[in-house]
Amino acid sequence: MIKNNLQTILLGGGCFWCTEAIFKSLRGVVKVTSGYAGGDLPNPDYETVASGRSGHAEVVLIKFDPEHISFQDLLEIFFELHDPTSLNRQGYDVGEEYRSIILYTSDEQKTQAEKYITKLEQFKKYSHRIVTQVLPLKKFYTAEEYHQNYYENNKSQSYCQIIISPKLKKLREKFSPKLI
Repeated sequence: MIKNNLQTILLGGGCFWCTEAIFKSLRGVVKVTSGYAGGDLPNPDYETVASGRSGHAEVVLIKFDPEHISFQDLLEIFFELHDPTSLNRQGYDVGEEYRSIILYTSDEQKTQAEKYITKLEQFKKYSHRIVTQVLPLKKFYTAEEYHQNYYENNKSQSYCQIIISPKLKKLREKFSPKLI
């Protein structure tokens, strides 16, 4: 049973279609919304964000119940399923809007995220330095309706098959106990 002590975190790890599909699969995640954040331009739309002129990243807003999935679990999955060492790029998606970013909603989340990144760097999890930004959430803008539930609504589309499906396969292989 989900209680009313939900927490919110925003994560950006490339295209929000991929990130949304991953986090919607997790037990304890109540809602995932694709959108834009991290920039200063008010009311951005997809074309403006994709142009690289907004300063915003494609992110997902995740509402989760910490009694069913911890913030630490979300961080572990986030860092496992994207490349946090790639500046402004994830695979074929290139631009500031695809940067690796954590937008925290509490000081505790900020501290945990920074400690987790430090731990990954100390243990040399990656051969390059982690470039993930850890910033306070200023404002979140919900993406257009056609971006919501994109994978669920477009599974046969080539991008979904080539990019998202392998990420979901990796999620199932590495984190099956945490899945719905």
